[in-house]
Amino acid sequence: MLAYFGEYRAKKGKSLLKNPYIYALSLAVYCTAWTYYGSVGNAAESGLNFLATYIGPTLLAPIWWFIFKKIIRISKVYRITTIADLISTRYGKSVSLGSLVAIFCVLGIIPYISIQLKAISSSFQMVSNSNLVSDANASISNHIFNDYTLYITIGLAFFTILFGTRNIDATVKQEGMVTAIAFESILKLVAFLVIGFFITFVVFDGFSDIFSRVNDDPQLSRLTTLDSIGGYSEWFWLNMLSMMAFMFLPRQFHVSIKENTSEKHLDKAIWLFPLYLLVINIFVIPIAFAGKIMFAGETNVLSDTFVLAIPIFLSQDFLAIFVYLGGFAAGTSMVIVSTIALSIMISNNLIFPYVVSNKQFIRYFKGNFSRFLLNIRRASILLVLLLSYGYYSFISFRFSIVSIGLISFVAVAQFAPAVIGGIFWKEGNKSGAISGLIAGFTIWFLLLVLPTIDQAGFISFFIQNDKLFNFIPLADGQAFGLPMNKIPAALFWSLLINSSLYVFISLRYMQSSKERNQAEVFVDIFKYSKEFESTMVWKGTAYVQDIEELLIHFVGDKKTKEILREYEVKYNQKLKKEDRADSKLVNSVERILAGLIGSSSARLLISTTLKEEEISTKEVLDILKETQQIVVVNKQLKEKSQALEEVTRQLFSSNEKLRQMDHTKDEFISTITHEMRTPITSIRAFSEILHDNSDISLEDKQQFLNTIIKETERMDRLISQVLDLEKFNTGKQEFHLEYLQINDLILEAVRSVQTLVEQGRIQLTTQLAPQIGFINANKDRLIQVLLNLISNAIKFCDPMAGKIEISSKQVSENIVVEVNDNGKGIVKEIQQSIFDVFYQAPDQTRKKPKGSGLGLSICKKIIEYHQGEIWVESDGKQGSKFIFTLPTSTNESILENENYLNEENINS
Repeated sequence: MLAYFGEYRAKKGKSLLKNPYIYALSLAVYCTAWTYYGSVGNAAESGLNFLATYIGPTLLAPIWWFIFKKIIRISKVYRITTIADLISTRYGKSVSLGSLVAIFCVLGIIPYISIQLKAISSSFQMVSNSNLVSDANASISNHIFNDYTLYITIGLAFFTILFGTRNIDATVKQEGMVTAIAFESILKLVAFLVIGFFITFVVFDGFSDIFSRVNDDPQLSRLTTLDSIGGYSEWFWLNMLSMMAFMFLPRQFHVSIKENTSEKHLDKAIWLFPLYLLVINIFVIPIAFAGKIMFAGETNVLSDTFVLAIPIFLSQDFLAIFVYLGGFAAGTSMVIVSTIALSIMISNNLIFPYVVSNKQFIRYFKGNFSRFLLNIRRASILLVLLLSYGYYSFISFRFSIVSIGLISFVAVAQFAPAVIGGIFWKEGNKSGAISGLIAGFTIWFLLLVLPTIDQAGFISFFIQNDKLFNFIPLADGQAFGLPMNKIPAALFWSLLINSSLYVFISLRYMQSSKERNQAEVFVDIFKYSKEFESTMVWKGTAYVQDIEELLIHFVGDKKTKEILREYEVKYNQKLKKEDRADSKLVNSVERILAGLIGSSSARLLISTTLKEEEISTKEVLDILKETQQIVVVNKQLKEKSQALEEVTRQLFSSNEKLRQMDHTKDEFISTITHEMRTPITSIRAFSEILHDNSDISLEDKQQFLNTIIKETERMDRLISQVLDLEKFNTGKQEFHLEYLQINDLILEAVRSVQTLVEQGRIQLTTQLAPQIGFINANKDRLIQVLLNLISNAIKFCDPMAGKIEISSKQVSENIVVEVNDNGKGIVKEIQQSIFDVFYQAPDQTRKKPKGSGLGLSICKKIIEYHQGEIWVESDGKQGSKFIFTLPTSTNESILENENYLNEENINS
């Protein structure tokens, strides 16, 4: 149901894979039945060694950006879907190398899948039979109808085929499968935490109770320390092993690289996945020790089954079923993803290279090749699961989950030199990669796989007296000449010889032109990814008609037309059948085919179907150099374009400001003209009355003359304000500065407006800090600021019950003055604009207050001249608070000023 839900969301355009948490949870497919059951078994037998499996990926997390991001970018550019495809593409799209990697992957992972089948089937038998004893020596059931493992295998094959092979293009994201994997990650985590909490805090009295009992038992207390054999060196190699397993296991490559939809998802995964590993391992040791304590003396209860055996033993049926579901989720998620990854490798790297080289075979399936490809993948899924079932039935059922799992880890670790060297070292070549891989896997097979098969009784003639061919020691303790157990020792020797051969052979033999091309692009992928088509070197003769026929064979006529139409749109180029195909078209088609049949098969198909010519290494380097120049030029053009856009934006902004200033200038002139006309009109009117009427009484004449004088003073103030503003704007304003106390200036300003306050019946109060510093300022100008702010407060405060409060205080090195009124307030939208020189309120329907509107602008200029700040605070509903700050002057400055004044007086 969850898988269907995931695909339904994707069809609706609401892909769950775009969620970084889904991506991080899908990485938890790393925690398989080995984690769920095997970690407890490992801890019960060898103590703390199990932690290395999880510490390694955790330590690797910080460098994901350097490795995973690069591999993700390479895989998206080349449409790579598997690790076999990655390695073969890097080394010249080699068919032989891709086939070799695919074979090694199948050989290495089938044992791992088999132990998942073992865990699923054995746990099912325990739950269904309520049987604590998991029969470790049982093989295929006597009657096929009682073989639970076979039914489980068939069921997993059906689910995997249903949701893993819906699309011929392997690069298409498998929404349903990944959604199910993410949910299973949550389920197995919750189930494990529930059983861990139950055992630790319900069955026992917490961690302290369990560990106190362990300390009392010498046999158990030894499990709390590192293994005496190997010690720290073994820990180091086990951690390295888990790091490489996390990077190169086919299932991990599938979810972390192939199913990745955004490189930014690594940001979440870097911390969320290590957190997941930490949480799921909290109760491993308590469960292991609890099982040892509860089943002491019970030799038939395997430590791998403690997680499920304890709730069954305590008759907690519901809990046992829930725990089983968690283990089922852990095992099935691994099997599904691994099987899909291996089926793609088998089809793309083992079958398709030999199919596509047969032209008659291709023509036979003309237009229907997609169905054939899907059927091959479905058959590959069934084959992998049946081989895993066979391996379980004959071999892995005899061993613990952990022992088989570590063998698979060592197998995939052999890919490390070829992959890491391939993405960071340009000199690595196909010969070195093949030599190293063969040597590494040979050592792995001889030292780890053969002894396992021997214990099953199949090839005992190879191994005698714990020695291979009676020569190479295979026993634990001093295995292979190192003081470590088999697994880390085998890892050391196989990687040492693998890496040495890879480096030596790569330096010894020259690369081919195709290898050099891939090496340059892989190592410098971030330079070339945006101009990728120009980096894919192809030289030969091909026509558009040939390309079209080739695509029709694989994707059909309708899809072919869509592909060619998209190409025409992308490159603004009209394709005609008789035209010769350029390298970009050939390379684009090759990339499309790579998503269907793998890069090595696609390269083989292109080279055999079209007339390709050999190209020299010099030509490759010249093309890449030209591509790099194109990248540089494009980068420069982009930078210039961005700079041009920025200049354009700035010019547009400046033009908009000039237009606004021009508009507000006109408004300002209109306002000033109106303000000047009013007093002039009054002066003229009263003057004409006095001129034309000689019989006016002396009292009336005196009143008219007083009005004329006041209007003249009003004109003088207005002209003075305009002149002050002009001086501030041109920098011609000069102040005489002196050391002052702001409180004295406030009190003087209040006395000046006392008459207005009394006339308006306004309650004016002051709260002045008694201890306050001196300021170096111009007295007249600051009084001008205070008078303007107080006058505005008087003008705009509540007309019925006006209140004004003036306060001063010192904050750090600044004097802060506040003028607060209880008027209607100032809306936030214009609180910054009211200090602008040309500002006029946008709401022209409101009645303008009396005045020129220059007062606040001049106040701001004066305060800024004194290196202070001024602003207003108001909620726009009730009251306004005008605040300005001025820097204080130090005592030393005051003393210097006083000395200067004294000297001036003496000289006088």
